[in-house]
Amino acid sequence: MNLKQLIARQQAILDAAKSAKRNLTEEEQREFDELQKQINAIKSSGEQPEGGESINGDAVGAARAAERQRIADITALGREFDFDVDSFIRDENATVDNVRKAILEKMKSTGKPLSVSITHDEGDKFREAVTDALVSRAGITPPSDERNEYRAMSLRDIGIEALTREGKSDSNLRRMSSSELYDELSRSFYNPTAAFPAILDNAIKKSVVKLYTDVPTTFQEWTTKGTLSDFKESKDYEYILGGAGELTEVPENGELKHDTPSSALMPKRSLKTYGRQFSMSRQAFINDDIGFITEVPGLYAAKAKKTIDKQVYSVLYNNSATFDNKALFCAEHKNLITAGSAPTAEAIQKIILLAQRQTDPFGESIYMTPQFLIAGVGYEFKLAAIFNSAQVVGSSNNDINPLYNYPLKVVQTPVLNALAGTNPVPWFMGVSPTSARGIQVDYLNGNEIPTIRRMEAPGTLGFTWDIFLDWGINVRDYRGLYKNPGEAQS
Repeated sequence: MNLKQLIARQQAILDAAKSAKRNLTEEEQREFDELQKQINAIKSSGEQPEGGESINGDAVGAARAAERQRIADITALGREFDFDVDSFIRDENATVDNVRKAILEKMKSTGKPLSVSITHDEGDKFREAVTDALVSRAGITPPSDERNEYRAMSLRDIGIEALTREGKSDSNLRRMSSSELYDELSRSFYNPTAAFPAILDNAIKKSVVKLYTDVPTTFQEWTTKGTLSDFKESKDYEYILGGAGELTEVPENGELKHDTPSSALMPKRSLKTYGRQFSMSRQAFINDDIGFITEVPGLYAAKAKKTIDKQVYSVLYNNSATFDNKALFCAEHKNLITAGSAPTAEAIQKIILLAQRQTDPFGESIYMTPQFLIAGVGYEFKLAAIFNSAQVVGSSNNDINPLYNYPLKVVQTPVLNALAGTNPVPWFMGVSPTSARGIQVDYLNGNEIPTIRRMEAPGTLGFTWDIFLDWGINVRDYRGLYKNPGEAQS
């Protein structure tokens, strides 16, 4: 047979298997491999097919597809039976049947079946492997398998591989331009069983979770986290203000006096939805912009967390009215230092005492445990000296520093500096949530990671997704926060 006939015979073998929607039989694989050896020998000799037609066309693509299928099938057997198949993958002449025989021999020699796992079908394994390849290639997560064969594949190659596994002709797909292939993939984008859109979804979700988690915000260090089940305004029935009467002495045969606890206005909590829509354009696919899938969604997720961070600190800075229609920090709430200053040792002691002398709305003394010092950036070194020096800094008598190792965690944020601009930068103290909750960030059903949903956007030439998150920021107890107006920073 000449080169053209060899190539034609290979294609006939592949077409027969694809039309029957099956893998090559052992006999077909053996014949295909033998034909490939003859083709390789002719290529090495420099012979070209009749008419000057290049040999690097359909046959080469078909051979590559067959090799990928061989490796995928062998790898699947290895995973299913927990069997080392590396040597079979490296041996180009090894077939799937060779691996099956080796597994059976291993079972016979050990006298027991090998470990079998039937948790995922081959489609699931393919999707997971390609997703892992995309996110590890972008540096978002380390690869779970260093031998992942999909790590070097372009979006075009991944699309062809996905469609081929769904029964499309590999050779026909490779003849398509990137634009034509994009149109082909778009037709299956809303098919729930289609692999390519599912791979994009999974890669985007992994990117969102990782980048959202890694955003360096600080609000979560001193606020509490809550959950609401719907968007209706919810009265905070867990909010305890006190007001119960003292227990009175009961004389012998005396009666217990009835008491009705006093009530006070309670805060209300609610949620809002925040979101955006983004698309992977046709141009991004043609340009093989894998970074779009792994980076752009993560940027929106990071922006969501930064938005919460800014909103929380805006509550502190703007000093808006709370549930009792009074400013969060005011004389009536007994949580405001009127003379602003930098967080010096004297100012910190003063604000600690202000918290410890707090009373409930009925004039009863309560216990407050200062836990957080919340300030803008620029005080880090001064605060380190205040809390880590055994003696008062600058004292000629080596006076003992009462704030040495005081259990107050310093939380610094540049958001307060940005909100203040050239104005004084206030700083705050927060108490332990067991004393009073201060500010709480609520999420719908406790979900604090943005949701990704594939959407169909009319008139949009691209694959489109929604990203959204539901949250609400509420002051639960003004007694949990104390303010010093601060001073302007140079």
